[in-house]
Amino acid sequence: MNKLILLVSMATLVGCSSSREWAVAPGQHPQRFEREITLNARYDLLVYTPEAYDPSRRWPLIIFLHGSGERGSDPNRLKVHSLPKLAETRGDFPFIIVSPQCPEGQRWNAVTLNAMLDDVIARMPVDTSRIYLTGLSMGGYGAWKFAIAAPERFAAVAPVCGWGQLEDVEKLKNTPVWVFHGALDDVVPSSESEKMVAFLKKHGSTSVRYTLYPDANHNAWDRTYANPELYEWFLQHTK
Repeated sequence: MNKLILLVSMATLVGCSSSREWAVAPGQHPQRFEREITLNARYDLLVYTPEAYDPSRRWPLIIFLHGSGERGSDPNRLKVHSLPKLAETRGDFPFIIVSPQCPEGQRWNAVTLNAMLDDVIARMPVDTSRIYLTGLSMGGYGAWKFAIAAPERFAAVAPVCGWGQLEDVEKLKNTPVWVFHGALDDVVPSSESEKMVAFLKKHGSTSVRYTLYPDANHNAWDRTYANPELYEWFLQHTK
């Protein structure tokens, strides 16, 4: 279990700060609201290290974000498919793999994910020039969201059958992005990935790739995470 505590300072407007009543004369006058807020930011995690793991050297890190069906408080549920399932049976992935579990009823939050990543880096020998981000469905949405919020952190990003907001996506124009989707997806239409790819290209990205599986439905993840080329592609990129 990994418990993260964030301290957030909030302020609006400018002017004098006081614990006393504001001296409000007729008209409009600058004032300030400021209060320290404690946010309990918690994810349960699955953490994978390979059989060759040596904590005296720095390791590449993959952050994997699951879909909506695996939300809860039991990270063992993440082993049902995709990357955590593969990691359960393989000891030769040359990465640390961290798979957080999103709580029931929530979606991925970029502020909490960023704090989690800070915590992982503090606890494990991560090569911060080789941090990779991927996720499927709701996790594909989370990968877009997290990457756009903190593009400086990731050497490469691979959203699978996800979706995202076009606002600020140009922040990823210099980040290698490989997008995967099934053409027959009736849960998240492939047009959601296509619009993100098109927008990146429009804003000058030369390092975005798009793989559309013509015979796949929403499950675009089985063949994506079983493909050794994905992991080779990750390792080709550093910050």
